[in-house]
Amino acid sequence: MADRPQPHQLQVRPQHGLGAKTQYQGPSTGQVLAVITGLPVGGTLLALAGLTLMGTIIGALLATPLFIIFSPVLVPALFVIGLAVTGFLTSGAFGLTALSSLSWVTNYLRRAAGLVPEQLDQMKRRTADVAEFVGQKTKEGSQDIQSKAQDEKRRT
Repeated sequence: MADRPQPHQLQVRPQHGLGAKTQYQGPSTGQVLAVITGLPVGGTLLALAGLTLMGTIIGALLATPLFIIFSPVLVPALFVIGLAVTGFLTSGAFGLTALSSLSWVTNYLRRAAGLVPEQLDQMKRRTADVAEFVGQKTKEGSQDIQSKAQDEKRRT
């Protein structure tokens, strides 16, 4: 018996702080009040959810034959309504795109006018030159037409 190892001694010390185990004292007053008010409210809401589900199921059962009977009318009507909504949304998107594009062009031209006035003057001169050239060619063309008309008048 002397060969048997001796059991180790285990010392238990009471713990204080976060890890300490305390005696259970039951629910607090706030917890009791939460349960007392929560059970009736939760039960009432659960009952309302059940009634809503039953109403939805009954409505679907009653409406399904009507949907089947009127589907030749409803399907094209829904298709047309869908197209109309798509058209309105598309036109709104195009309008918004146009407004933002015009805003960008306006801001770009304002910056260009403020930064590069000599380019604008050059564009004005080119426009004036082109207008003068077109006027000259128009005058020459009208003179050619008058001369041809006079030649035809002399021949006849």
